[in-house]
Amino acid sequence: QLQLAESGGGFVQPGGSLRLSCVAFGFTLNFYHIGWFRQSPGKELEGVSCIHNNGDMTDYADSVKGRFTISKDSAKNTVYLEMNSLNSEDTAVYYCAARFWALSFRPCRSDEYDYWGQGTQVTISS
Repeated sequence: QLQLAESGGGFVQPGGSLRLSCVAFGFTLNFYHIGWFRQSPGKELEGVSCIHNNGDMTDYADSVKGRFTISKDSAKNTVYLEMNSLNSEDTAVYYCAARFWALSFRPCRSDEYDYWGQGTQVTISS
């Protein structure tokens, strides 16, 4: 059974940093594109960043470009989301999701992804 588990969320002040982790169980990330998505209260699920199963292509939402970095460690079967210069607009539940490699890497959109973790809360506040 394919499972994803997010961790690393928390409460930080504006300008701070967090690193989220997404660990896969029951399958290898080498055969799946991985995306990070987030949802704030009253808002739709938003694509934050996606990484190709090969790790050689990435996409970012305009709102996080230059601040967030997605990466993967195949040996640990883990994808990371490094988040810097956080602000209140980044407050949300963050989810990672997987999409089989044979399907198109783009777009980085939630309805394109099939397997989801439970999410981790990120709260930015002074």
